Amino acid sequence: MKKISILTVVCAMTSGAAFADFQPNTPQPTSPMGGFVGGTENVVTVSQAKEMRDDTPVIVQGHIVQRMGDEDYLFEDATGSITVEIDRKDWRGQTVSPTDTVKLYGEVDAGLFHTDIDVDYVEKL
Repeated sequence: MKKISILTVVCAMTSGAAFADFQPNTPQPTSPMGGFVGGTENVVTVSQAKEMRDDTPVIVQGHIVQRMGDEDYLFEDATGSITVEIDRKDWRGQTVSPTDTVKLYGEVDAGLFHTDIDVDYVEKL
């Protein structure tokens, strides 16, 4: 009986000590609004994006100047224009006109004869 009591006390003390300093491994927000703070974005030009390999992540900044199809738009910056594919969900409820400056986050979709950008989301600046 004495051995069981001692074993119970030792187990209770050991497990209590193991969890005494436990902190969950969840990132803590660095600002009250949340989101990423720091680092730099690597914004590329349209001419640079046209030379990149398929599925390369890109960020481009400029203007969406024309709708070309159901989900296809003409995007321009100072170096040229490129077709971008933007799904309905990627607009995130924003309305954009040709005079608005936007950042498009996505991947290069390099085909045999044509390169465009498959947009993951639109940020209106």
